[in-house]
Amino acid sequence: MSGFPKLIPAFTTHIVLDPPFSVGSVSKSGPLTVVPFISENSFLRSEPGYPVKVDATFVHGSDFIRGDPSGKHVRLDVNSVLKDSKSGAIISYKYSGIIEMKPGPTAVLTGSKDAKTTEFGDVLTHVLFETGSDELKLMEQKVYVASGRFIIEAGKPPVVEYKISEVAAQ
Repeated sequence: MSGFPKLIPAFTTHIVLDPPFSVGSVSKSGPLTVVPFISENSFLRSEPGYPVKVDATFVHGSDFIRGDPSGKHVRLDVNSVLKDSKSGAIISYKYSGIIEMKPGPTAVLTGSKDAKTTEFGDVLTHVLFETGSDELKLMEQKVYVASGRFIIEAGKPPVVEYKISEVAAQ
């Protein structure tokens, strides 16, 4: 259909999660939960053929999660920092998103022993990159969205995997 944007596969990211902690009920809108990222094994990588080449690891990051009053969704607000392994460039990686609190994501986010790997689409986000690197500056000039899922493996911390796409004109 004419006029609708298309999606161009751009990046895959794996974010290894530390256990969440509750800040409690705050003035901005009810309970706030913070989920720190584990830098080790957390990465952002370009998809083959994508013109911006990145192979970065996380230096720092946390997810601030706020529940909707209905309890049916949670809102994500993420701020993190990555370092590209090839160029050494520092990248600010931010996203906001929504998780529908279906049984799969709910089990993961509550730390249930019954938690299992979920399907893509359980987490939807809008991604923003910032960098001072001339080589990676194109990342700042694009609009990106992502579809995510939770990966659960016995004896390992949970991982959020995102497939990030550039939004482009048709």
